[in-house]
Amino acid sequence: MFLVNYEEALSYLSDRSSSGIRLGLGRIKELLRRLGNPHLDLKAIHIGGTNGKGSTAVMLAGILQKAGYRTGAFTSPHLHSFTERYRIDGACISRERIAELTGEMRPHLEAMAADGFERPTGFEAGTALAFLYFSREKVDYLVLEVGLGGRCDATNVVRPLLSVITNVSVDHQEYLGNSIREIAGEKAGIIKRGVPTVTAAAGEALEVIEDTCRKRNSPLTVVGRDVRWEHVSLSEEGQCFTICGLKRKYEDIGISLLGRHQQVNAATAVAAVEVLMDLGVDISAGAVRAGLAARWPGRLEVMRRKPLVIIDGAHNYEGARSLRRALADHFPGREMVLVIGMLDDKERFKVVAELAPAARAVVVTRPDSPRAAKWQQLAVAARRHVREVYLEELIEEAVEKALSLAGPEDLVCFTGSFYLIAGVRKLLAQ
Repeated sequence: MFLVNYEEALSYLSDRSSSGIRLGLGRIKELLRRLGNPHLDLKAIHIGGTNGKGSTAVMLAGILQKAGYRTGAFTSPHLHSFTERYRIDGACISRERIAELTGEMRPHLEAMAADGFERPTGFEAGTALAFLYFSREKVDYLVLEVGLGGRCDATNVVRPLLSVITNVSVDHQEYLGNSIREIAGEKAGIIKRGVPTVTAAAGEALEVIEDTCRKRNSPLTVVGRDVRWEHVSLSEEGQCFTICGLKRKYEDIGISLLGRHQQVNAATAVAAVEVLMDLGVDISAGAVRAGLAARWPGRLEVMRRKPLVIIDGAHNYEGARSLRRALADHFPGREMVLVIGMLDDKERFKVVAELAPAARAVVVTRPDSPRAAKWQQLAVAARRHVREVYLEELIEEAVEKALSLAGPEDLVCFTGSFYLIAGVRKLLAQ
């Protein structure tokens, strides 16, 4: 074993990420084989989809934890610390454990290179670390979020108890395809033969998922058809709704997560829970209600009240649509200052066209990523919809500018890349 500290471990994993995204399962399968295949010990619920994966994962993990099970959760990306990706019963892995497990994996990674294998990416090494950690910690269940796509994602080596696909919309076209059918086919790659599937997808995407489930003999539960939800009320503090499940009706559920899209995510988590119950997992109605109250930073999170400051990682068009509706639902009548910064490879102009018309002023800034080299182009797009547009490259100056533009009853919304949201959240939390 190599002895490394936390900073050295992150540097080592980051260095492996410098080669970029390379989808495929060959590298991680070989690495896991050398590590003793720890993923085969785990009872996993595998969650994919375009939007809502993280929220659904957090809710489902919360329910399992409240039901008394030792529950692991592997999600990405993180906001402030790499340790956030690995949690057991809500507690992050320690920095020392990251260092220890990276040191344990490093000889195997070096041996793979010496034996002529293509080196695993940073995400693949981080996923292998997750399997090692949760296997060693003997979690009862692992809620496992797909990184990108599904079929060729590093997480897709598990044999899960259940596969979940939240929804399908256009994102990561350079890796997943240019049409909903193509993207849905990649997402449906996590569906396993004989393993149940839950989805909240609709339209063409649902057709692809239904066809895949038929071919793989996977029992399918569709949210919106088999499991439904009924809106009750909402406020600036949260929302209330009822979920009509396969087995129970959960009335007047209250959650602090904002936006009606979170009702769909909650219904998806409940559908997953009820399928797990059919598999013999004991989960009470009280555990469901308590677990759905989980919090998820950076998703329509209220940071201040006067002016009202909200951060949300709406990094694609569907996310922007959900954000705009949520702002109108929860905070009607407030004038908005929009602060936006996005990566070059996202649907930037469609996101601006969705959000800018609702703003009185727009501040365009640069997320802390080399993939945001053309950040100023968003200002050109914003000026098609609003006259008052400002450019502030540094996130600190963008925050200061936005707050100076807002009155005490106004709304300041920071959105776009999670690199931006992480920076803003850190500043506002000081």
